[in-house]
Amino acid sequence: MSDERPEGAWWAQPGDDPWAVRQPEEIRSDDWPTGPVEGTGQQQPYAPQQPQQPYAQQQPYGQQPQQPPPGWGGQQAAYPPVDPYFRPPGEQLRRPGDAPFSSPYAPPYTSPHFPPPPQQPRDVLVAAEGRPARSSRRAPLIVALAALIALLGGAVGGVIGWGLADDGGDDVVTGTSSLPVTPRGSQQRPQGSVPAVAAQLLQRVVSIQVEQGSGSGFVIRPDGYILTNNHVVASAIGGGEVRVVFQDGRGFDARIVGADSSYDLAVIKVDASALPTVAFGDSAAAVVGDPVIAVGSPLGLSGTVTTGIVSALDRPVTAGESGASGGCGAKDASYYSAIQTDAAINPGNSGGPLVNYSGQVIGVNSAISTLSSSSSGGQSGSIGLGFAIPSNQAKRIADEIIRTGHAVHPVIGVSLDCTYDDPGARIGDARTTGGTPGVEPGGPADKAGLREGDVITAVDGKRVADSQELIVAIRAHVPGETVSLAYTRGGRSRTVEVTLGRSKTG
Repeated sequence: MSDERPEGAWWAQPGDDPWAVRQPEEIRSDDWPTGPVEGTGQQQPYAPQQPQQPYAQQQPYGQQPQQPPPGWGGQQAAYPPVDPYFRPPGEQLRRPGDAPFSSPYAPPYTSPHFPPPPQQPRDVLVAAEGRPARSSRRAPLIVALAALIALLGGAVGGVIGWGLADDGGDDVVTGTSSLPVTPRGSQQRPQGSVPAVAAQLLQRVVSIQVEQGSGSGFVIRPDGYILTNNHVVASAIGGGEVRVVFQDGRGFDARIVGADSSYDLAVIKVDASALPTVAFGDSAAAVVGDPVIAVGSPLGLSGTVTTGIVSALDRPVTAGESGASGGCGAKDASYYSAIQTDAAINPGNSGGPLVNYSGQVIGVNSAISTLSSSSSGGQSGSIGLGFAIPSNQAKRIADEIIRTGHAVHPVIGVSLDCTYDDPGARIGDARTTGGTPGVEPGGPADKAGLREGDVITAVDGKRVADSQELIVAIRAHVPGETVSLAYTRGGRSRTVEVTLGRSKTG
């Protein structure tokens, strides 16, 4: 068929259709509008943007002493390293490694750059503009045809409308009706939902900044008392500055009321009043599978909310300096029976609350388990293994610190043999404890009849694998309580009741 067309013909070949969208390869850069995007007032080029490279992989915060996976020896966990001060994207972070480290919880590490986030690809708006028509005389014909179609459509619509209006009924159809308007979304959320709990908690959770980093905390009394981890503020004990920043941006200088490394808890105070406070829940009522929410300032990102479940209960955790004794009663180590969760906990979450869906605090986020450097190329962040100090224990310690400035520890009055590697915890003697008696004369164990060389195998019917697990089990109680200890002596199993004593220090 010939492609000859009569002169002035309004039709054209498909490629000549003035309403056709030009193919991508035919679009020239000088065809793109460059004026302000309607409604924004911003000068936006419509040209397609080259996709940027994804986030550069951040350097890890540094090597933490790597620990073996959970086993009979209890979960050896690492504190999430105290965060460096957060800086705007692209600015070099402060390197805590530039200053000497006195805290066992903040080993030197290098700080990464936070690269700016990659820009999202812009929507490309293609002008519906084709080639110029070969004959300008087609335009009047097109307009005339469009007008004719519009008139016909109006006539048909009028007939149909008249028919509907004149159906013998009383209903009247008018041309002024409009489509229903969708109401704007409400920010109200059902009570007990994650958004509702987060809104309640965020104004009660704070970021804590010290010279060498930052962490989290939460308000426990309206007159300015805040609970956090000992390792968050440890570098400021003895005169260092502590700064507290609330979610609304208010900042306060804080003083350290007291701290206890054994429980990894500390209380600080700001000069403020009528502060909203958290509500404590019963951590003993938590069950595996309960949904939980973690709130804090990971990597300096204040007001971060993550969710998960209670993954395990009564997980023996030892964190901090293990010392020459291998973690068996080391002075600066923390021992507690933890709530394990898969809610994301990262450096900076330390000291923040772990709450249930009623908004009640059931734990204080304190430690994470990390992958070894051989498998991750360095320290990793959250791998779904976070640990929180149970709220029942945390509240008791906080009350003691506020009341007396320190906390007391329950003890059974024995020194353990940290070289013992069979199941259980063996009471030491002068040879294995550096000259200290294995059983304190007149102490709880002595009164109950325990002797040097006895191997304690269970507390209240729950088996203990080693010395660390025994310490954790005892620390879960309070002075004055009575516990049942199972032990072996000379190959025979025995059970004895021991009333816990009070530590002389602290």
